Amino acid sequence: MATAAAALIARARRDIQHHFFSEDAVRADRAVAFTPSNSIEARQFKRMLERGTIRREGADRYWIDVVAYDVDLQQRHRRVRIVLILLVIVLAGALIALEVSGGHAITR
Repeated sequence: MATAAAALIARARRDIQHHFFSEDAVRADRAVAFTPSNSIEARQFKRMLERGTIRREGADRYWIDVVAYDVDLQQRHRRVRIVLILLVIVLAGALIALEVSGGHAITR
């Protein structure tokens, strides 16, 4: 279930990014209109606005700040990397503990 949600969120981000890049809306003077197509896309668009990766120009025109988008992407990748490293450490610790205990499952 969590992976399906993550996939939907990633797709929404890609669709938003694609809209702005395909319209060449990478500077304020090239801002374009954007209307989210669903609630997930609307939430991601709002987050991108809050993080500064999407910038508002006027009342209803937006553009993607490529530098801010790249920084945000690097930060997300760094967080994922940290979580994966921690997961590997926990799994290695569990395997070592199992080996030290003689490889037998603990029973009651």
